[in-house]
Amino acid sequence: MARAALALEDGTVYVGDAFGGIGTVSGEVCFNTSMTGYQEILTDPSYRGQILTMTAPQIGNYGVNPSDVESGRLQMAGFVVREASRIASNFTSTGTLGDYLAAAGVVGITGIDTRALVRRLRIRGAMTGVLSSEVLDTTKLVEMARTAPGLVGRDLVSEVMPQHSAEWTQALDESARPLVQPGEGGVMPPAASGHGEKHVVALDYGMKWNIARHLVSSGCRVTVLPGRASAAEVLAHKPDGVFLSNGPGDPEVLDYCVATVRDLVGAVPVFGICLGHQLLAQACGAKTFKLKFGHRGANQPVIDLLSGKVEITSQNHGFAVDEATLPAELEVTHRNLNDGTIEGLRHTKAPAFSVQYHPEAAAGPHDSAYLFESFQTLMQRAN
Repeated sequence: MARAALALEDGTVYVGDAFGGIGTVSGEVCFNTSMTGYQEILTDPSYRGQILTMTAPQIGNYGVNPSDVESGRLQMAGFVVREASRIASNFTSTGTLGDYLAAAGVVGITGIDTRALVRRLRIRGAMTGVLSSEVLDTTKLVEMARTAPGLVGRDLVSEVMPQHSAEWTQALDESARPLVQPGEGGVMPPAASGHGEKHVVALDYGMKWNIARHLVSSGCRVTVLPGRASAAEVLAHKPDGVFLSNGPGDPEVLDYCVATVRDLVGAVPVFGICLGHQLLAQACGAKTFKLKFGHRGANQPVIDLLSGKVEITSQNHGFAVDEATLPAELEVTHRNLNDGTIEGLRHTKAPAFSVQYHPEAAAGPHDSAYLFESFQTLMQRAN
């Protein structure tokens, strides 16, 4: 097996075995604590520009299949695991994880001490790194890591948003959906049939496909617009509500997105998830900041301050809303029980709310799926 190396900007180097694609990539090195759902994670546009480490000791044992993709391509720069399974044991699988990464050209490394790597990231914080199955000169790799661009100040949304609008109306047939090929993207494929009673315009900043499925299953007809769309373009569709999607990168550089959201708040009911949550906060006057190592995994405890209930949530974000900058009209509704950061907001004067986590999460948990019904209720009351 060919060798590969991961170098961090602090000079730390991990050498292991290469799997997946052959190449050299840079990105922010972060970690995810989920034990399953690796295919959904690999295809989540929010991971654009990142090299992701999985904390579970073995990844890939149930293979890959067409039903578990969240976008039209694999999105992250690189993938790091302790042990990459060489077999795919699930009867639904259509291939192995290694072959899946290789077909998409995503560089992977296996056989390193991921516990030591994650501990370093937790202590030092997320760092820029370089992963290579071509270059094994550690001095050169460290220098490359130190000069590679980080996430702060980068507009990655423009790299993952669709180019055109699309109706999400065609019947979904999971068994017939082909595995995506590298380079595919653009207009998102539709997921479910039927026209719901409410029309939702989803602003796509890198939206996971399962979000649209949940909107449809809650009784909505969904039109997907690129995240660069103006408020006038959104309102021209006469929506009953607007959804603000997840997406990658630094929210502070997305002025064009914030301007649109600012004009939509108060004009139509708004629901935001992840990046959409941050954009709603910024549109109302708040600021965001970069977390030390982010929240990524399917086991993040969140308390709903309105009901007192605790939800186990799926999360993937490296930035958060700065509570000290919240305007008076934004009320905190959810809070992370690990570090106390804001996980949910609602506008006290306009029909708008948002959460930092993912209520649509596949492969779970599903504690927060009620939020889609809450959006439906908000639209009914407003219209």
